[in-house]
Amino acid sequence: MTSFPLRLGISRCLLGDPVRYDGGHKRDPFLTDILGPYVEWVPVCPEVEAGLGIPREAMKLIWSTHQSQPLRLVTITGGVDHTKALMAATAKRLEELATLDICGYIFKKNSPSCGLERVRIYNEQGMPKRSGTGLFAQAFREAFPLIPVEEEGRLCDPAIRENFIERVFCYQRYRQLLRNGVTQQAVVRFHTIHKYLLLAHSPQDYERLGRLVGHAHRFGPTELAMKYGPLFMKALAVKATVRKHVNVLYHIVGHFKDRLTPGEKTELLSVIGDYQRRLTPLIVPLTLIKHYVQLFNVEYVRDQIYLNPHPKELMLRNHV
Repeated sequence: MTSFPLRLGISRCLLGDPVRYDGGHKRDPFLTDILGPYVEWVPVCPEVEAGLGIPREAMKLIWSTHQSQPLRLVTITGGVDHTKALMAATAKRLEELATLDICGYIFKKNSPSCGLERVRIYNEQGMPKRSGTGLFAQAFREAFPLIPVEEEGRLCDPAIRENFIERVFCYQRYRQLLRNGVTQQAVVRFHTIHKYLLLAHSPQDYERLGRLVGHAHRFGPTELAMKYGPLFMKALAVKATVRKHVNVLYHIVGHFKDRLTPGEKTELLSVIGDYQRRLTPLIVPLTLIKHYVQLFNVEYVRDQIYLNPHPKELMLRNHV
């Protein structure tokens, strides 16, 4: 597949831009220093783009049953309603993002415009409830339901971080599939090389995708790919677990176990067992398995995205 830039949308303040209401920023070193070299950032601050200025009065979300727009963005002290300006800027920005092949988006947590979950929403009596989503974040998710999204706060969790970045790279490959002229054979190939990655997340969804691909002749190539994409991204959003990873590792070992000496087999199974007992991270058994895959030239396994779903320099599997 011919690659194209891996573009990620991001809240501008996370890159160190001083665009927050208080004139500050929330620079995230992992995003800027470690992930940054592998992506092309598309920075967005909907509040600034709505013309609200820097600095500006802090705002909150208010739910009112007496308004045509029930959820409103209002300044905390002055009570100025900026909902209309924010939504106009959001609509314009979403049109621009639709042309950029965005493969993921990282939002600023707790923001009334950009927070993904547990954003405070105040009722008409001034009582807060952590049940909301920022206005821009909600509009983005509705406009681009397949694109992986996450908050920077949740990316501190190694498992969530690995899963998000894995989905970003998978979505980029899916977009490449669509861009490169879809054929039925290309969709089947795409499914084949993602087999073990899908099994590590959702064996049930892998079976559903397998049935879809098994009946590829019933669909035109583009129709097949468009049916495949939502199921593919849904499967990858399911949490991968140690148990499912171990199951995949044993599946892979089955491709070359008869070529191993008794000592090599004992060592490999011991390393997988250590991972199963959470004594070592996933990278340890994977490194040994990749050695044997190359040594024995196991082509089917060598082509599996599961072995290298993202750049090794990110070291994401060193912590899961």
